[in-house]
Amino acid sequence: MRIVVFGVFALLALGVLVAGNWYLWRRLFRDTTRGPGPARRAGAVVIAGGWVLAVGAVAGERAGAPFWLQQVMAWPGFLWLALSIYLLLAVVAGEVVRPLLRRLLERRARASAAVPQTQPVPAGSVPPQPPEPESAPTPEPEPSRRLFVSRVVAGAAAAAAVGTVGYGTYGVLRGPSVKRVTVPLAKLPRAAHGYRIAVVSDIHLGPTLGRGFAQKVVDTINSTRPDIVAVVGDLVDGSVKNLGPAAAPLSQLKAPSYFVTGNHEYFSGAKQWVEEVRRLGLHPLENARTELPWFDLAGVNDIAGESEGQGPDFTKALGDRDTARACVLLAHQPVQIHDAVRHGVDLQLSGHTHGGQLWPGNFIAAAANPTVAGLERYGDTQLYVSRGAGAWGPPTRVGAPSDITVIELASTQA
Repeated sequence: MRIVVFGVFALLALGVLVAGNWYLWRRLFRDTTRGPGPARRAGAVVIAGGWVLAVGAVAGERAGAPFWLQQVMAWPGFLWLALSIYLLLAVVAGEVVRPLLRRLLERRARASAAVPQTQPVPAGSVPPQPPEPESAPTPEPEPSRRLFVSRVVAGAAAAAAVGTVGYGTYGVLRGPSVKRVTVPLAKLPRAAHGYRIAVVSDIHLGPTLGRGFAQKVVDTINSTRPDIVAVVGDLVDGSVKNLGPAAAPLSQLKAPSYFVTGNHEYFSGAKQWVEEVRRLGLHPLENARTELPWFDLAGVNDIAGESEGQGPDFTKALGDRDTARACVLLAHQPVQIHDAVRHGVDLQLSGHTHGGQLWPGNFIAAAANPTVAGLERYGDTQLYVSRGAGAWGPPTRVGAPSDITVIELASTQA
């Protein structure tokens, strides 16, 4: 039964994808040319080739293709993925503009046809007879006007999409900004007032974001001078063999640093990455807890680990703790908040959502997560969700800027 449902869903998804790309080709290439020719064929090649590279980039990453091949496919393939989203949105928005522009051109043509064409009359000559109605200027032919409108709308859509993706990619590559959030905790002692935790999630080192990006993230974290660093999952998209050098700057983190797995670690060899981050000086919290001077810091594995028998175990991480002490939990996915509430956690720090990454992806993320980004309260437990420092797939963000968050704990006893 599951296979049948999956097959039906796959066919529907393929149908939507094919229809969407045919619509793009029609509006961007067929409607902007006078007939069959090289421009239409080139448009079909660009659209089909972009999707071949995009699918190849995702499949190559999952299948462990040679890393150089992943890099060759990733940049054009993933950027096409982002570009196609905004081309489609822009072309759909253009459907509103299209009839308005055509009406405007029709009115201008009628107004031009109605203006009498008079010539100055020399003195003593016979005044010219008024022209016959048939001699009035002929309005611009409808096909020509339709072609002009199509070209204007297509050009504007392409410019808007390229500009959006270009700016969103620049925003990722320049590195995450620093966001500061104060979180009051009732159980936190007065001596810990102002304690700072640098939260970084979803760095996604891989074929597009490498060692240089990791160095920017580390430098930004160190510049905030936190008391501890919390790396809450999805550090990498690839094996230690391919991405070990890219992750090496993590050894430069100056504050004590803690790590929990995200779902992408389980696509990349979670066991090997746990050992690698430990070698780099981070402290993995695999369903474990450490007692810091003023509060407990716990971490649970990601839900994706259940397929390998390494899923989250809240009882192991939190079951025997002193509930009079404040507790901060590192858990990659926001949906883990419900277990955190049941175990009396004061604050959960998460990532995973990317804040939606590519608008309107935030609406999809909101349907799958209790909190997409920011700080919210669930009973006596607070949840903070970071938008993440990097990006998965397209190295692009639109409407969801990347960040490293400095959580400043505040004691209500201060």
